[in-house]
Amino acid sequence: MYSIPAAINYLYIILLMFTKTDIEKYFIAEKQESLLFLIIGIVAVILAIAFYFFMKASLYKGAALPLMLIGLIQIAVGFTVYKRSDDDRIRNVYSFDMNPGQMKQDELPRMEKVNRNFVVYRWVEIAFAAIGILLIIKMRGNESGTFWYGFGIALMIQAFIMLGADYFAEQRAHRYTYGIEAFLKEKT
Repeated sequence: MYSIPAAINYLYIILLMFTKTDIEKYFIAEKQESLLFLIIGIVAVILAIAFYFFMKASLYKGAALPLMLIGLIQIAVGFTVYKRSDDDRIRNVYSFDMNPGQMKQDELPRMEKVNRNFVVYRWVEIAFAAIGILLIIKMRGNESGTFWYGFGIALMIQAFIMLGADYFAEQRAHRYTYGIEAFLKEKT
């Protein structure tokens, strides 16, 4: 069954027809979001370094850890997606006209895996946000728990940033996947 946003995306694709422009738009948006993700990761790592080495309070030391770890993940993911987006775009635009079977053989299974991964990412990010919120609640006002209070704040912020970014990426990925499915049905 389709959720309401998924059904809207599917109807959008069916009514407007999937084109090479849709492929171009998907990968351009993916590249732009990955650049934003990369920048957010760099800022997080810089903050983590500043917090850890230049701030004396344990609150900042606690915040440095999730900022550094999640920031490094954001950098790695952002860079990887940014680097491969143009090649993916070119390959799939070419396949659209010249080899639709390749879209069925390679791109559709890749996107189905991407969509499954978004579910895992969402639950991990929700868990991180919940842990962060629980740490904030538990350690608020606790003088000996300022490290964990800072850890919770940074973990919660990073989780919500990733949750928000992945929400938009997931919606875009579903729309693109439905487009591929509609295109392939039309070709067969």
